[in-house]
Amino acid sequence: MPSNTARAGGGSRTFRRAAIFVVIALIVIAVPTSIGAFNSFERTSGGEVAVVRNGGLLDDNKVRQVIDPASGVTWVGWWSQLHRYPAQQRFYTITSVGRGERSGVDVVTVPSGDGVNMGIEGTVYFALNLDHAALKSFDDKFGTRTYRSASGGTYYPWDGDAGWSAFLDQMVRPVIDNDLRTEVNNFRCAELVSSCTLVQNNTNQKTSLEQQGNNANIAKIQDAVNTSLAEDFKSTLGGEFLTDIHFNLSRVTLPPEVQAAVDKAQAAFAQVTEAQAKVASARAEADANKARQDGYNKCPTCAEIEKLKALPQGITVYAPGNTGGVALPTK
Repeated sequence: MPSNTARAGGGSRTFRRAAIFVVIALIVIAVPTSIGAFNSFERTSGGEVAVVRNGGLLDDNKVRQVIDPASGVTWVGWWSQLHRYPAQQRFYTITSVGRGERSGVDVVTVPSGDGVNMGIEGTVYFALNLDHAALKSFDDKFGTRTYRSASGGTYYPWDGDAGWSAFLDQMVRPVIDNDLRTEVNNFRCAELVSSCTLVQNNTNQKTSLEQQGNNANIAKIQDAVNTSLAEDFKSTLGGEFLTDIHFNLSRVTLPPEVQAAVDKAQAAFAQVTEAQAKVASARAEADANKARQDGYNKCPTCAEIEKLKALPQGITVYAPGNTGGVALPTK
């Protein structure tokens, strides 16, 4: 039979094994729990709003809550995920020297009413709707999918500036392009850029009046886009997610090949103007000569006096047609 000492030793080993298993189990449970508890408190800065989605092992993935800008420390639940969006006014700039909130040259090219491609540059100012119901719906529609950026990467719209720009490029930009195409098509090229008249079948160069009309027409396009953008964003995105929308049209340009033709035409007109000035000068000189000759015909003595005045200094004898000559007085 085993001795009491042997039985005691076996029981001690069993106890130690059990204790080790308990410690390991506590570590396995405690570490993730501590991490989850530590990450279950969040807050937002003054320029962002956060949509919280459940993320626990036994939770669904629905929106849990919305944290307003500049919040204090807030309990968001175990292993929840925060989707942070901009809460301040944002802008989307279309320009030949850089695009809005990311780098790159960009111009909207749309045809005028007479078929000339016009380059449109401007800025759309807007803000994200901070109403909680609107934010939850926005996150359901757009925060659960990725968008491709100009650099080729894919991002969620809450992935910082890169993600927000990718979202704007794919979802907001097409609406802007469509509205500009619709409005610009209501005007002829010369009604937006007066120099278009130089390369079209129009010889009437009323540039100052046309420039005044151009400015008024550009203002009309800007006002029309301001009116249409809000409704078009709402219908395209499926909700009133963007507010305080304002479009500022900063510049209308011609395609490079058309601008080159304009430059050549302007150079040609400059040469024509120079030639016309020379013709006018010659005509004026001829008219002056004729007027002088008419005066000389009426006053032959005056003609002789003018001849004497025109003689070079130092001549002492003047004898046109007279071999004897006429002595001139000397000083």
